[in-house]
Formats: sequence, C-alpha cells, structure tokens
Amino acid sequence: MMNAAERLRAEAGRRILIKDGAYGTEVQQRRLGEADYRGGLALDRDQKGNNDLLNLARPELVREIAQSFADAGADILATNTFNANRISQADYGAERLVREINAASARIVREVAGAGRWVAGAVGPTNKTLSLSPDVDDPGYREVDFDTLSDIYVEQVEGLVEGGVDFVLIETVFDTLNAKAAIHAVRRVEQSIGRALPIMLSMTITDLSGRNLSGHSIEAFWASVRHARPLSVGLNCSFGAAQLRAHVAALSGIADTLLMAYPNAGLPNDLGEYDECPATTSAQVRQWAEQGLVNIVGGCCGTTPAHIRAIAEAVRGMAPRRIPTPERRTLLAGIEPMTLAA
Repeated sequence: MMNAAERLRAEAGRRILIKDGAYGTEVQQRRLGEADYRGGLALDRDQKGNNDLLNLARPELVREIAQSFADAGADILATNTFNANRISQADYGAERLVREINAASARIVREVAGAGRWVAGAVGPTNKTLSLSPDVDDPGYREVDFDTLSDIYVEQVEGLVEGGVDFVLIETVFDTLNAKAAIHAVRRVEQSIGRALPIMLSMTITDLSGRNLSGHSIEAFWASVRHARPLSVGLNCSFGAAQLRAHVAALSGIADTLLMAYPNAGLPNDLGEYDECPATTSAQVRQWAEQGLVNIVGGCCGTTPAHIRAIAEAVRGMAPRRIPTPERRTLLAGIEPMTLAA
C-alpha cells in the first residue's frame, strides 16, 4: 500500500494537481470582530487579526473555508497555521496555545480532506530573520538564533503531526536560513515519531531579479535546500503569475522533484487589496502548464475559491511537468545528480 507521498507522486505523474487558496483572504472577507477571533478564550491582548486562533475560537469557520476550497477542486488542503508559532503568537500573548492551535487546524482540515485529498501543515517563516540584523547600527545582531528557531518549529510541527497532516509545507521562505531551521525541526520530529515526514518547500522572492530577502537566487536557494530531498519545491506569494513565470521556469529546469507554484492574485492595489479576477489569474497559470513548468498549482494572497476553481478548470487535462533527468539537471545547475527519495 502506498503512503501519502507515494500516492501524491503517482497522481502528479498523471495530471497537474491543485492546491488551495488563501485563508487570510477568506477570513478578511467575513469582517470578523475581536470577539470572533477570541471566541471566549482567556487572553489578555486584543486578538483581532489572529487568524490562526480561529482554529480554536471558530473551528466551524475554518472548516467552512477548507470545504470551500475542496469544493472548488483543491487536491491539497493546507492548514490555517501560517503564524501558529511562538514568535508570531507572542504578538497576541497566545504562545501557550501554539501546539493546540496546530493540532486543531490539522484535525479540521483532515476531516474535510477525507481519504481522497492530502493535508499540508502550513509553516510560515515567522516575523524574525536569522540572516539579517534588524538593527542597522549593529549588523551582527540577531533577534533569534538557529537553535531557538528550530525549537519553535518543533513545537509547531509536533502539533501538526498530532492533528494528522500528510506533509509539512515550509512556505513563503524569505530567509533561506529560517527554512533550514524548519527543515532541521522536521528531522528532529521524524526521529521522535519514528517515521518519515515529507517536506514541501516554497520560496518567496522580494524583487523581480528573483532573489529572496536573504539574497538567494532561485538557483542558490535550491542548492541550499535540496539536501532535504523535498517532496516538492516551488514559489509562492511574491507577485502575480505573470511576474513569476520566468522564475518558475528557472526553478523548473533544475529541481529534480515536483514543482508547486501558487501566486498572489496579481499585485495589491493602493489599499493592499487584490483585484485580479479568477479568469485572469487562471489564464496566466495555464501558460505555466502549457510550457510544462508545473506539477502543482494553487493560489496565495487574494485568491478565493473562485480563483482555485478557475485554475483547476484551466489546467484540467493538461500534461504535468516532467521532472528533469539527473543528466539534464546537472547540465543546467552544475551540481551532482540526486536520486529522488521515495
């Protein structure tokens, strides 16, 4: 019997798979008040905007959002846990609830996913960086160190595993060293649970040159993380699909694993809102598919169930990307071949 990773690889060899869209966008559209976010939990600070806490305060709402993406055609459903870590939850004084938040979200999404879909435990980058100093007068200063960040990620990943995720999605990687701390944490959890825990990695670029905030190009990022043998690697957030195309193409040519890309619904307007309609986003993502660049597509900021439905329809019946052979990948990247782990 195949495990979750093997099933996903097999299905991705037959068709382009669909990831879900943005929880944050769906939550914002519901115009919740502070009491909705708090849900009667005993917390001292204002909780408005703490989307992750909704897993405990309003589980029916999180379930509704996950179901809407499933109904739109998503094969992979992520948990509502992008900021469910001690660093991010410290802003709300909710650090003690981190493991509970992650486990609850994973259970909710697992229930929606059932047997026919996959659940990815979403792990965000936190609002700290290991590579850069927040103090321009002290370049060597860091607000957090590697071991501490790894510990913080261990707590989150343990909660996600408790709730039943299939994979850990380390996403919106603006600092490659942060991602490596998350990878390190996943490996620690693997040792404690005695089984493999597949990783998905997704970088975000901060300018059109194709670099993340810590200065890594697409190629450098892949060279830095490929030792983790991720189930998938890709790009998310950053810009709209049109601006991401060249960078998706660059990664597609060198990554000897599945490629997942999920862009924003275009660029934000002056109010920070996303106006790009589903037809526009899906037409641009279809171009990725026509060029054979992707195995999994979905949406990030601004994408709704309507966007995911349109994307699913746009790529239906199209051939998935062929993973580059070791010889071709070596030619493109100048690095040693790697056998894709099962």
